Amino acid sequence: MSDYKAAVQEEYEVLESIFPDELKKISEDKLQLVVVPEEGQIDSDLKVLLDVEYTVNYPDEVPNLSLEPEEGELDEEELESLIKGMKAVGEENLGMAMVFTLVTHLREALVEVVGKRIEKEKQQELEKERQLMEAEAARTKGTPVTVMSFNEWRVKFMAEMKERQEREDDERLKGLTPKERDEWKRSKSKPTGRQLFEKNRDLATSDANYIEEGVTSVDITQYDRTAARDEEEDENGLHFSDSD
Repeated sequence: MSDYKAAVQEEYEVLESIFPDELKKISEDKLQLVVVPEEGQIDSDLKVLLDVEYTVNYPDEVPNLSLEPEEGELDEEELESLIKGMKAVGEENLGMAMVFTLVTHLREALVEVVGKRIEKEKQQELEKERQLMEAEAARTKGTPVTVMSFNEWRVKFMAEMKERQEREDDERLKGLTPKERDEWKRSKSKPTGRQLFEKNRDLATSDANYIEEGVTSVDITQYDRTAARDEEEDENGLHFSDSD
């Protein structure tokens, strides 16, 4: 029994020199340590409390271990995995003081826990992004553009553009004098070059249609050589007959 107490006391003194702020003595047989992930390995606010309860057979027996989060969260599966890992390390170090080794292992294991969480979150984000891309592809593929849908879009677009232009015009008028407003309104009432072009194009098309409607086709077979000769004589003032 005295050897057991001496071993525990000796280990406590060593641990106190290594973890002056993290170590707390609960009783003669029980210690508590604040443990965080290995420094510099990962950025995390996770902090856990490790309780170590010595047995009378220590160090030939792994001490009783319990774990709970002080800051951050650990689910039941993570807690069980961490304790199981420490017990396995303890079994490998029977016969010697092992608490420092257990703490070192725990710090490294916490890094792995946080790393797995980060990787899981990344995978969830990638999966979410993939689902959004598939949904967008299905939406665009399922609604092909037709003449009707395009015309509906065009009407809506032109209405929005008109409303936007009216708002801009109203804002512009606020900074003008009454005279400038009148001049600006007169300039706005004048047809644009494009409007004139479209109007002239419509007139040209209308005239062309009118001309085409009044055209009479000519059949040259209606004229014979005699008729052609008579026309030529009339033009020259000459008349020919069968007599001299």
